[in-house]
Amino acid sequence: MTTADVSVRVAWSQDAAGIAAVQLRSWQQRYDEVAPGALAELGTDDALRVASWEQYLTRPPEARYRALVALERVRIVGFALTGPATDPDADPATDGELAEFTVEPGRTRQGHGSRLLQAAVDTLAADGFTRVVSWIDSTDDAARAFLESAGWAPDGASRELSDESGAGSVKQVRLHTAIG
Repeated sequence: MTTADVSVRVAWSQDAAGIAAVQLRSWQQRYDEVAPGALAELGTDDALRVASWEQYLTRPPEARYRALVALERVRIVGFALTGPATDPDADPATDGELAEFTVEPGRTRQGHGSRLLQAAVDTLAADGFTRVVSWIDSTDDAARAFLESAGWAPDGASRELSDESGAGSVKQVRLHTAIG
């Protein structure tokens, strides 16, 4: 019997290229039609995108901002960003945020998301947060069902994000859960 070599760990600066690649593929799938300007915001220069991730990973805004990566052997197949919630109605001392939660297209439904979500929640709890929020696209039924199956629920907040070009927008809803 063989078992898959899969894990989740804190991201290192050397993971920048892998994270950037997963983000690009995911955003291409999510936003190509609805918000083409969102892809432009990622930039066309791979080196610049990787450098931006290297900077974030080596110098996050504060100690409670974390990046986690889901691995299949040594290949990054997903990532999550955690930190204090930044919404105006949030208490940054107790409210954490799952700011980005991405599993590479084609690698979903293989357990990577579950492991990554559990590690993100554990990290937020270790940082003293007791509630976590996450913004998801209102049309992303799979992400919503995944989070709701893990005990998350909508809290009534919504927002609309427009890309820089003004050509597209994405409506999002906020989900939350208690942790700790």
